[in-house]
Amino acid sequence: MLLLGCLLSAGSCAFAGAESGRLDWQTDSNHVSADIRGVKLWPLLTNIAHQTGWHIFVEPGIDRKADAKFSSLPSGEALKKLLGDLNFAYVPKTNEADQLYVFATTMRAATQRVNAAPTNQTAGARHIANELIVKVKPGTDIDALAKSLGAKVIGRNDKLGLYRLQFANAATTDAELGQLKSNPNIAAVEYNYVLDPPVTPQKLANAPVGPVSLMMNPPPDSGRVIVGLVDTAIQPLGSELDKFLLKPVSINGDVNVGGTDPTHATSMAETILRAMAAQGGSTSAQILPVDVYGADTMTSTWNVALGIQAAVDGGANIINLSLGGTTDSTILDGVIQQAQANGIVIFAAAGNQPVTTPTYPAAISGVIAVAATQGSQLAPYSNFGSFVAVALPGASVVYLGGQAFVVQGTSSATAYATGVAAGTKSGTTMTWAQILATMQQKFPVPAK
Repeated sequence: MLLLGCLLSAGSCAFAGAESGRLDWQTDSNHVSADIRGVKLWPLLTNIAHQTGWHIFVEPGIDRKADAKFSSLPSGEALKKLLGDLNFAYVPKTNEADQLYVFATTMRAATQRVNAAPTNQTAGARHIANELIVKVKPGTDIDALAKSLGAKVIGRNDKLGLYRLQFANAATTDAELGQLKSNPNIAAVEYNYVLDPPVTPQKLANAPVGPVSLMMNPPPDSGRVIVGLVDTAIQPLGSELDKFLLKPVSINGDVNVGGTDPTHATSMAETILRAMAAQGGSTSAQILPVDVYGADTMTSTWNVALGIQAAVDGGANIINLSLGGTTDSTILDGVIQQAQANGIVIFAAAGNQPVTTPTYPAAISGVIAVAATQGSQLAPYSNFGSFVAVALPGASVVYLGGQAFVVQGTSSATAYATGVAAGTKSGTTMTWAQILATMQQKFPVPAK
């Protein structure tokens, strides 16, 4: 179901296997050509999202196969042929990506986000141009090393021995990557990989539940439970819930968060607190928000690695990673393994593509990967496979300024899992291992 590759200069994407053919979406003229056979709805919309940059939302549970051949049709007519008897609504936006809603019943039911595919599945993982991350061995003079390579040190964490290097161009970056792999002073070197953007909360006209109601028990002098929420910038949750938030930490620059829609971190924090509230209505656990996005729409392994370390330094003993990408990172692995060695529990999202392909950091050894459920079934958008440990509800209702929103995906499922674990730990003498064993029994991964 993955795209084989996309020729961006031509604005064209091919499909794999039995889902064959090509789709050519010319965004400059807004005309579309297609010659496709037996293409299912999910890869079709993934293809469209990639070529157009639209944010596409689908009503869960619907599907169809597209068979269409046409040339240079306006986008509206093209969508009618591609989607057949399904309904759709195109919503242009001014300061953000345009939106497309695909549904069988009502537009409001289209809550499942479609993620755009990587630029080229055969070309390797996405990474920030002209950058490398290096982990040096003790005693290495990073500034002298960077100078000898003609690179700039644009990020550093001396405690971890991690440095972010910028080179003049892609050719130099690739050449120095090969050279540094054999350098005896280098413990690890890799590109600075890009992680997927977070899902966007959607407004709800009629929410099934009200705002979170949770009382704060005074945190103990020792044995405090602190959740490191490594995510986007966070907004105030309101006077009753703000007491559960510790002072936020920013890795990628301070951001003045405003607006009427909740950020992803705000949504995840409320979801964590809602899971705690479901266990008894009070807790002494608190959340340490760590922003690894800043003003950017995406983040990188460099920011996430530093964000995890910042959470550890801030006293977190459980970490929520409602984020991920398709590329394993040696650098990120090392930071996570060091945190785990200090007894810190880490939950991470399994991913929002219905495939067994591992998502990282969820698939890193020791991380508890969380899939999403819809009712008693695995959610149709959720990743699955042997790396997944537990599955929890993938839809969460959150509130900001009195308005209800729904956020859906394995991000929400992960926040639920983190909230259950942290809430349990704050009110029991159970060990983390005992809590996780109980959760695996209570929240097993449904068969696909």
